[in-house]
Amino acid sequence: QVQLVQSGGGLVQAGGSLRLSCAASGLTSSRFTMGWFRQAPGKERTFVSAISSITWRSESIRYADPVKGRFTISRDNAKNTVYLQMNSLKPEDTAVYYCAARPYANIGMGVEEYTLWGQGTEVTVSS
Repeated sequence: QVQLVQSGGGLVQAGGSLRLSCAASGLTSSRFTMGWFRQAPGKERTFVSAISSITWRSESIRYADPVKGRFTISRDNAKNTVYLQMNSLKPEDTAVYYCAARPYANIGMGVEEYTLWGQGTEVTVSS
């Protein structure tokens, strides 16, 4: 069964850190561009970060402006897993976070560009 299974998340105080994980099964994640999106209550799902399947080239990683310098995306192809390290968290980072896979090397920032989604994990940052 092809799926993305997320873990991590939870409740943290402002300024704290969390790490999200996204483990792929039934597919070789190294062949996919992997992305993270988030959806705050009452808002649309928006792009957070993505890492290309071709990690050695320039622009293989992209971040949304609100998370630049605070979030770090990485992948461990041996474990078929992608991570999102979130530091200096702010209350406005509160959302359900989703990982997603895209079967192309170029990074997409649109929800419609990703074909496989994780189940979502809640992140709550208290002030």
